[in-house]
Amino acid sequence: MELGIGIGWRPEIAAEVEALSGIDWVEAVAENLCADHLPDSLVRLRERGVTVVPHGVALGLGGADRPDPDRLAALAARAELLGAPLVTEHIAFVRAGGPLTASPRLEAGHLLPVPRTWDALDVLCENVRIAQDSLPVPLALENIAALITWPDEELTEGQFLAELVERTGVRLLIDVANLHTNHVNLGQDPTKALDELPVEAIAYVHVAGGVEKNGVWHDTHAHPVSGPVLDVLAELRSRVDPPGVLLERDDAFPPGAELAGEMDAIRATLRKAALSAGPGPDRAAARKTAPAADRGPVASPAPAPAPDGTAGAEARRAAPAPVSAATRDRTAVAQTALLSALVAGTPAPGGFDHRRLRVQSRALAAKRADVVAKVAPELPEILGDGYRAAFLAYAGSRPMSGGYRRDALNFAEHVLITGGTADPAARRRLTYWWQDRSGSRPPRRTTRLVRAARAVLVGK
Repeated sequence: MELGIGIGWRPEIAAEVEALSGIDWVEAVAENLCADHLPDSLVRLRERGVTVVPHGVALGLGGADRPDPDRLAALAARAELLGAPLVTEHIAFVRAGGPLTASPRLEAGHLLPVPRTWDALDVLCENVRIAQDSLPVPLALENIAALITWPDEELTEGQFLAELVERTGVRLLIDVANLHTNHVNLGQDPTKALDELPVEAIAYVHVAGGVEKNGVWHDTHAHPVSGPVLDVLAELRSRVDPPGVLLERDDAFPPGAELAGEMDAIRATLRKAALSAGPGPDRAAARKTAPAADRGPVASPAPAPAPDGTAGAEARRAAPAPVSAATRDRTAVAQTALLSALVAGTPAPGGFDHRRLRVQSRALAAKRADVVAKVAPELPEILGDGYRAAFLAYAGSRPMSGGYRRDALNFAEHVLITGGTADPAARRRLTYWWQDRSGSRPPRRTTRLVRAARAVLVGK
């Protein structure tokens, strides 16, 4: 399906998006939409004939567990509510622990890279097939940006994506900003990745901004699109005419005129690259029609034996047998060890760059602080300038085990129990806030302490 040029719809810029001219489609974060009704802005856009694509961020298809049926049902419901032609998600894991490792469930609150190994690929492919069977429309998956890389990887990013497409038939959402991020942070060549991946499988393309700090590129989605990112877009357009290209912006939203200017820059980049490519043969079509020996490798030069003794890539592709419990267990142990090091301060697994792990850990804690401030804006208002330092201290030893709203409640409990604010007025407001939102949870030590604190404060 031809989508055209679009922009990520966010509530903060709903009016600006509606006012932009030449918008063919928008993308909305699926988890931010209610299951039974749409925001008025999206209703008006759909009435104008603007396509809306739901973009999921919470499935964690790269995780060791099979996809959660409730999350899949929720994504399917959003697709049907929007009348969407497809849904999209990420090649990432977002949680770890739980029954497979007999350990507490940990939430990253972020998209983390899966190891590009045969084990991880087997798990991902089976999870993708489960998701495809549960969704009413086609699925496309996005490559993610990374600050860290796994040791002992067996495939490049392009090879990994090509294998994924060949085994599952899934479409690709290629984020050129993420390719640039991985170039700066991990030394991975975006041109090589584009050469190796099956560009004919691209459903659409993301373009977003970021910023470089101390030699690390942060994919912020809160800065203007940079020249190097547009260069990667031009490289992609020289290989294939993508069905759609979308500008993403998730924070520090500029005026509508600046958004329009960035979209104009995307259009200009696509036009210039198309002219430079000339009327030659479509490279995607050439890839599909060329003899297999001429297409370039999509896996290891020699099939790597699997740990269970099977023949490797060719055997796996020919007969997609269920993934063994041992494979999922190995994946679960590895992902849990990494996530625990990032969010719970446990020792770093062997082979990782410890400096990069510290950078990623700080980034995860900072993102938690930012998102909690958005979902519970009363907390930074109540705690004032001390909010951020208090939250980062809390996050350093208390991993997120539920969603961000639960994280906000747990943080408030922590502040009240530990006396994190000496201001009686702030403590009183925080007590009322926590009690108002904690619902009918059964009394426990925390609840009793908060009620006792409230009684003392009211007595004052």
